[in-house]
Amino acid sequence: MGCIIFNRVANFCRKVLNRDSSTRVPEEQTLQVYQRPEHGISRKDISENALKVLYRLNKAGYDAYLVGGGVRDLLLHKQPKDFDIATNATPEEIKKLFRNCRLIGRRFRLAHILFGRDIIEVATFRGHHSDAPTQVVAPKDNKQKPQISSRSEEGMLLRDNVYGTIEEDAERRDFTINALYYSVKDFTVTDYAQGIEDLNNRVVRLMGDPETRYREDPVRMLRAVRFAVKLDMDIEPVTAAPIRELASLMQDIPSARLFEESLKLLQSGQGLETYRMLREYNLFQQLFPILSDHFTENNSSKTEKMIEHILASTDKRIAEDKRVNPAFIYAAMLWYPMMIRAEEVSFASGLSFYDAFMVASNDILDEQVRSIAIPRRHTTTVRDIWQQQLRFSRRSGKRAFKTMEHPKFRAAYDFLEMRSLFEGSDIKELAQWWNEFQDSDYNQRGQMATHINDGGVRRPRRRRPQQQRRKKPPVNS
Repeated sequence: MGCIIFNRVANFCRKVLNRDSSTRVPEEQTLQVYQRPEHGISRKDISENALKVLYRLNKAGYDAYLVGGGVRDLLLHKQPKDFDIATNATPEEIKKLFRNCRLIGRRFRLAHILFGRDIIEVATFRGHHSDAPTQVVAPKDNKQKPQISSRSEEGMLLRDNVYGTIEEDAERRDFTINALYYSVKDFTVTDYAQGIEDLNNRVVRLMGDPETRYREDPVRMLRAVRFAVKLDMDIEPVTAAPIRELASLMQDIPSARLFEESLKLLQSGQGLETYRMLREYNLFQQLFPILSDHFTENNSSKTEKMIEHILASTDKRIAEDKRVNPAFIYAAMLWYPMMIRAEEVSFASGLSFYDAFMVASNDILDEQVRSIAIPRRHTTTVRDIWQQQLRFSRRSGKRAFKTMEHPKFRAAYDFLEMRSLFEGSDIKELAQWWNEFQDSDYNQRGQMATHINDGGVRRPRRRRPQQQRRKKPPVNS
């Protein structure tokens, strides 16, 4: 055991001295191996499916470790959301071992092992890449795909399919608290970057030069904020320093990827605190550029109040283990910018407010989708919730009954009730009316709908005057 550790330390030191400078780790960081009594991780706290994958990879002769957030959370006595695995087996070799495996990813090839709804993500150890724009490493045999590394002119990694050793993989990790590896062979935790020390000190520290690492992948700035809030830690000053200046790099990230990241940020259970820190570092403004135009120094705009309210409500629902709909969050956050746009369109074009409202709805969602690729199933729901707001004021006759039959009525009503916290007395009265309407029986609802107009006096229905039939002229015989 001692010989193995010595060899690992020696290899690690050689890599530190010779590797690419873009991923350099401070020289004082040294490998540490924690035995079972020193770390407290037990297999009973690890997913059975993750253990199956680890055991099968080990049995096939490959090295395999539980890695990253799963190890980090177990050390913090938290229940991990995911259990990720790192191995020296290539994606193609993993696929041969598991019939329930599918390979995904372009930027970096990953294997997903499917156990029903449970997905165990397995990644091959990543290696270092050169500073050249593109590097192709020939495969060891004809069956495997070549390893490809590619960068943009700004330094962002576009392709990262370069495989290496566990030491190289540790150096390529983003934060020290994620460079932790748990082995089911000997139940040890291997710490390559003093991650356990940073966990104890409650510090989120980026590995390597922060500016270079952020340019490689700007999403690391979002992850730094998310980890700091989620784990109740501080971002280490050197790690935090370049974020505001480099925040605009987020604009180069594919919008589909940012949609997934936005869900992690806003639906983490600490969405409100995450939003505040994202704004502090100028990151939220990159995700929602439409909203940034409505920000004030004292957070007093209706848009800002609505954002804080919806995120606080979402955090509360998550804490109570209730379902959260992303479309409702987006509808609330974008509502006031959309209304302002509708008024501008109506004034400039002379369109009716309803038509201007429809134009503004499409415009705002189209603009937002350029930054965050909100799927159509969610944008459709957002439009439904918004359009129902106009229909709520049309309550006479059978209109109120038809409105209640709409599939998104409950979400739209909840939205109306939320608006009443920030808008005038007319919206409060409208929300109260619909609250009473829902709680009434059929006859009472009919009476409420009848007494909407003219202080309760129902207008008589006007009938069209019948046109007199014109007599047909007699036919000459």
